[in-house]
Amino acid sequence: MGHENVTEFILLGLFTDENAKLACFVLFLLCYIAILSGNLLILLTIRGSRLSEQPMYFFLSYLSLMDICFTSTVAPKLITDLLAQQKTISYNSCMAQMFYAHFFGATEIFILVAMAYDRYAAICRPLHYMVIMNRQVCYVLVMVSAMGAFSHSVTQVLIITGLPFCGPNQIDHYFCDVFPLLKLACTDTRLWVIAIITTTGVLSILTFVALVISYIIILATLRTCSSEGRRKAFSTCGSHITVVFMFFLPLIFTYVPTADSVRNDKVFALFYTMIAPMFNPLIYTLRNTDMKNAMRKVWGRNKHSVGK
Repeated sequence: MGHENVTEFILLGLFTDENAKLACFVLFLLCYIAILSGNLLILLTIRGSRLSEQPMYFFLSYLSLMDICFTSTVAPKLITDLLAQQKTISYNSCMAQMFYAHFFGATEIFILVAMAYDRYAAICRPLHYMVIMNRQVCYVLVMVSAMGAFSHSVTQVLIITGLPFCGPNQIDHYFCDVFPLLKLACTDTRLWVIAIITTTGVLSILTFVALVISYIIILATLRTCSSEGRRKAFSTCGSHITVVFMFFLPLIFTYVPTADSVRNDKVFALFYTMIAPMFNPLIYTLRNTDMKNAMRKVWGRNKHSVGK
């Protein structure tokens, strides 16, 4: 099988309105710059301070790295295509984009699960916390996240590369993803659609439910804490829950089909490709005194060393 006649695809992009394109070019370019600078700021602050010794921040630095990588697989093409006349992408680039988007996205999901486990250990098992979440465990969790994401992404790519593409090559989306590509295949793909919905869709829902339940258990445990400890933990868990909702709800809507699925898919995809990665740094830093103090130390120190 494979791609018989199709050597490139045309991405139809977010919308066809010419007037909106320039405004969106500027808007998305600013969003992308904000995503890169915000997440780099978090990454470098954690790596440059004592925060990296704490598991929560260890995971947060990887979450920021995944945000940068994930958005970078989609945003540059989305932004340049807004001004381009011909929005083509070669077959191989399309497969690569799909692989990396799924790889970084899935790794991010697994890291969010690791972060929930970390908060559970910290709040529900405080006496054993340093043993449960030692540095080795943290590295193993990140490695397992990457391996799980790799197997997920390879599966998606193998499904698509096994299909024949012989005619239509217009992808109704702004990046290469499984569902828009399945619509173009010259064969009946209904079974594949069902298979992907049952695997990715059900996994997304189960992970989301597991995360929400774990945070409910954590918040229930907090009732017994002192008011100061409770306030701090509420603030941290509040940030985590916000990010989980922003990332998962659009994802679930994408992989669990509704009547007008594709029309909405592009809008939902904007949430987890652009909007969530942009707000993650804000959500994690604005409500976090440790992070703010570390930023003052790291960047204040740099200023002094430059001034000398």
